[in-house]
Amino acid sequence: MKRSNRLVLLVGVFLAVIAFVGIALLLGNNTKGPETGGPTAVPTTLPTVVALQDIPLGVVVTQEMVGEQTMDVGARRPTAFQAKSQVVGLVARRVIKTGAQVEAADFDTSSTSCGTIDVPTTLRAIAVQTDQVSGVGTVINTGDYIDMLVGFTADKFPVTTIGTDGTITVVSGLNGTSVKLLLEGMQVLCRQLPPPAAPANGQAAQPTQNTGNPNAQTSLNGQQEIVILGVTPTQAEVIKFAQLDGSISLVLRSRLDFQDAAGNPITSPPSGSKGVTLKVLTTDFAVRIPEIVEGILPARSRP
Repeated sequence: MKRSNRLVLLVGVFLAVIAFVGIALLLGNNTKGPETGGPTAVPTTLPTVVALQDIPLGVVVTQEMVGEQTMDVGARRPTAFQAKSQVVGLVARRVIKTGAQVEAADFDTSSTSCGTIDVPTTLRAIAVQTDQVSGVGTVINTGDYIDMLVGFTADKFPVTTIGTDGTITVVSGLNGTSVKLLLEGMQVLCRQLPPPAAPANGQAAQPTQNTGNPNAQTSLNGQQEIVILGVTPTQAEVIKFAQLDGSISLVLRSRLDFQDAAGNPITSPPSGSKGVTLKVLTTDFAVRIPEIVEGILPARSRP
C-alpha cells in the first residue's frame, strides 16, 4: 500500500508540472508580438517626410530638400509619405513650405480644375486656351514651363504700293506669313480641362483617359485646355495681341532648364530665335523656289 500511494503521488505531481508548463506556454503566446503570430500592436508614431526648405512650384525634389521625422499618428496627414525615396525626383505641383509634411497632393496631376491661384509677386495671371494640337496634346500641367509660338498670316502684313495719286494698292500673290517663338520661359500656375464637346448625335463624349500605358491610344476628340500663365505686364499685352490677330501654340519645355543642380530656380537664357518667313525658309533652310518653265507651243498650220 505504501508503494502504491507513493506511485499515485508521483503521477499526480508529474501531471501537475505538465499542466503548469502548458498554462505558462499558453499565456506566453498571448503576450507575444506579430513575429510569433500574436496580435499586432497598433503603432502610435510613424516616420514622416517633411520639407527642410521651401520647395517652389515646378521644382524637381532632391535629397537635400526633404528629411524624415518620427511623428504621432494623430498629427500626420493621411497621405503623408514615410520615406524620402518616395518623393525624390518628383515635380512639385504646388509650393511646399519649410516644415510642411510632404503628401500626395503636392505632386497630384489628376486635377482638371483650378482652385485658388497663387500669383507670384510682380507677375500677372492670364488664361490661354489651347487644344490637342496647339497645346502639346493637352498634357501641359501645373508647374510646367512653356514657350509661346505665334503665327501671323499674310493678310496681317500686306505689301502695298502707293500710286502717284496717293492711292494705296495691295500687291497680291506674295506670302507674308510670319512665325516667331515670341515669349519664352513662362510658368503654368494652373490648368483646367473642360469636358470635350458632345458629338453631333447628342451622345455624351467620353473624356480621354491617360492610363499610364505607353501603348494606349489617344483619340483626337477636340479636347481643349485652359492654361493659366504667370507673366509680366508686357508679356500679358503681347499675349492679348496674339490672341486677337494671331495663331498661338504652346511649346513644352524641360523643367531642368529652370533649376540648377541643387534644385534652386534659375532663369533660362533666351534661345535667340529669329523667326521664320517664306524668305527665311528659302535662304536659311534651303527651301527651293519653284522656277518658271518656258515651253514652246507648236506652230499652228494655216488653213
